[in-house]
Parts: sequence; structure tokens; C-alpha cells
Amino acid sequence: MRRFWLWTPLVAFAVVFGVIAFGLYRPDDRTHASKLIGKPVPPFKLAPAATGKPGLANTDFSGGPRLLNVFASWCVPCMAEAPILGELSRKGVVIDAIAIRDRQPDVDAFLTRNGNPFRAIGLDPASAVQISLGSSGVPETFVIDSKGIIRHQHIGEIRQGDVPRILQALKDAR
Repeated sequence: MRRFWLWTPLVAFAVVFGVIAFGLYRPDDRTHASKLIGKPVPPFKLAPAATGKPGLANTDFSGGPRLLNVFASWCVPCMAEAPILGELSRKGVVIDAIAIRDRQPDVDAFLTRNGNPFRAIGLDPASAVQISLGSSGVPETFVIDSKGIIRHQHIGEIRQGDVPRILQALKDAR
């Protein structure tokens, strides 16, 4: 019986370690049923965030479906998704963006380093538009139809494996 009690702390530690390890290695859930899907983009008008690019307003979403990417110059996953956004842009996808909690010189430097696939970029220094969209972090991308209705939301950086799903969401938004 004494041997049992000697091993109890080690067994308890192993159980706690196992639970923590399971939580850390479980795959990310990248799906999110936003309450704004199927609803219009909330009203906003943002000043330009980058030199030579127009600002962005909710009234700009006409002429076909497009992506609305919420990013920041200081965001490492945003840098990782930049080549994928460039690829989508080269395929003819219109991409607008909102830069949150940022400054124009920093956004310009980000675009110089990582490429600029965006048609227009609005500056959201206090994250007010980001919050009204129901976005909680960066990067986050929305598919917006030509009537300004949110049709799809992608949380996190867009990876190569996500491209077919994004293209299908754009096709479905036509």
C-alpha cells in the first residue's frame, strides 16, 4: 500500500501533463459562424492607410464580390498570408483592406516589404470598424458580395490550402 502512495504524485502529474498536451496539440478550429454573415457591412468611412491608395467606405462594395482583409503592419501572420493575397489578386480577385491600430508610414513599409494586393486600404486606428464587423483579431478576411452583404468570414491567415474555399465563397457570392 505504501508503494501506491509513493507513485500517486507522479501519476497525478502525468494526467495533468497529458490534459495540457492534448489541449496544445489539438488542431485549430478555423470555422466561425459570424452573426454578420448574410447581413450588410456596417456603415463606415475610413481615411487612406497607404500612400497612393484610396480610403475605404461601406459604400465601396459594388461591382462584384471581393475580399475585405483586416490586417496590421505589426502582425506576423499578416506577413505570412501576404504572398497568398498577392496570388489571389493576380487571379483577378478584388481585395480591399482595413489596417487596424496602425500608422500610414508603417503600412507603407509593410506593403513595400510584403507586396500590395489591395485596391483600397482604410485606416482604422481605434479598431472601431474591426469591432463593428465582429472581427476579433488579425488577420481576418470577409467575402463581400456586390450588394455589400457579408457572405463568408475566414479567421486567421489565409494559407495555400484555404484558397479553394475562398475562391468558392467568392463564386457563391456572385
